[in-house]
Amino acid sequence: MTTTAGTRRAVSTDELRRAWLAVQSGQFRQGSEPRRVTPSIAGTSTPDVGWEPVEPVLPVIGCHGGAGATTVALAVATAAGDARVIEYATATASGLAAAASAELGHTSSWSQGRRDRVLLERITANVTGPQDVPLPTAPTQPVGLSVLDVSWELSQLLAGSSWLAEQVRGAPTVIAVTSASVPGLRRLEGALALLDDHEVADVVAGVVGPRRARWPRGVAASVGSRTRELDRCGRLVEVPPDAGLAARGLDSQPLPPALLSAAATLLWLARADTYEKDVPS
Repeated sequence: MTTTAGTRRAVSTDELRRAWLAVQSGQFRQGSEPRRVTPSIAGTSTPDVGWEPVEPVLPVIGCHGGAGATTVALAVATAAGDARVIEYATATASGLAAAASAELGHTSSWSQGRRDRVLLERITANVTGPQDVPLPTAPTQPVGLSVLDVSWELSQLLAGSSWLAEQVRGAPTVIAVTSASVPGLRRLEGALALLDDHEVADVVAGVVGPRRARWPRGVAASVGSRTRELDRCGRLVEVPPDAGLAARGLDSQPLPPALLSAAATLLWLARADTYEKDVPS
């Protein structure tokens, strides 16, 4: 059917849904127009818009699968207080599925929950790569920090030009999480080299495992030169494991005090970097 002059076409339900998602992502907020992202590598997929949050952003990267990055990200956000964790894993790999104490609902892209003063967001769809990760929503309450749980393999992420890769490359500090094992420390050394190649400003590392005095000789001998330099600068933080947490996964129960103490140290180091960069020279 054609429309005549002065007659408005009916708005479909799908159009209303897309408009609401755009409002939720902050696209129509004054002073927060989407930023165009310029491709940095030929042939890579590039999103139409970038993400420019008001609050500071702290990426947490797992150096290998099962390193404990999601647990550390949640602990860091808990130590920060009014914060949120945004998990960038595909829906079937989420570590936050049972972590909320209250569910806040979901959109077509995100499931939202709350855990004390921390907001939790996880992707509700299956995505195949960083270029498919949707933009975060506008937080439902003021937050002082967004902790990004970056679940993608680091070389795959940094090779692309997605908005998520831009956030990692532009962050004042990145937290890298690995295990206290020979493969884990080798992966940390590789991650530090990748981050250095892409000129990521500063890195703090969390090593999940026993205290260094109790590392087996082979583990201690596998520490690479970049990791040793990080340790020399006081930026290698021991993160104690918890048997109960390892067995049941993240749920609504409180996090172990020893884990929160290590997370507070990671957060303090990251915030010290941000503060120093904000001070005029």
